[in-house]
Amino acid sequence: MNNQNLLSRITFNSKVLAGKPIIRGLRISVAMILELLAKGATTEEILEDYPELELADIQAALFYAYQLVDKEEITERVSA
Repeated sequence: MNNQNLLSRITFNSKVLAGKPIIRGLRISVAMILELLAKGATTEEILEDYPELELADIQAALFYAYQLVDKEEITERVSA
């Protein structure tokens, strides 16, 4: 699956989870998937706990996060 197809799985709806990025219109946020992965959940565990998700949804969440971080620029404050 190419990057555009992955990103098309990420949707926004101001009436669902206050407009946070979600997976395919479901009430499952990108942030929740990232948090589960950060806490050590495996892809298999997430898919088992959330059967409406597909492997590509988890890949989409990771790619979405990558896109945000890749564009981020940190400017350092230099003290006088």
